[in-house]
Amino acid sequence: MQSEAILIGLILSGDYSTGALLAIASIGNTLGAVVNWSLGRGIEHFRDRRWFPAPPDKLAKAQVWYRRYGKWSLLLSWLPVGGDAITVLAGVLREPLPAFLLLVFIGKAARYVVLAAATHGLL
Repeated sequence: MQSEAILIGLILSGDYSTGALLAIASIGNTLGAVVNWSLGRGIEHFRDRRWFPAPPDKLAKAQVWYRRYGKWSLLLSWLPVGGDAITVLAGVLREPLPAFLLLVFIGKAARYVVLAAATHGLL
């Protein structure tokens, strides 16, 4: 929730263009999700290690979930709980980067647009 608090503070300061703030926040947050996607692409090689963060049964369950809802679940990557897991799982399941970027950006930008509209009293 830090990015939301900072965005609200900067919007309320009136010193910056809301559009520019929305673009920067959305791009920055999307790039953070790319880190998760990259980790997901590489971490699968370590699935047999003791320290691997997900037991095989939980990883299999997550893969079934992602295959059911597919890339469209990336629109929920903005969620504070579970959003990062979706982006890591997309990497594990080799979601193509262009589709990943587009859907994650849309989800994260939509969150910030709603937040900005509420901050300006439009909602």
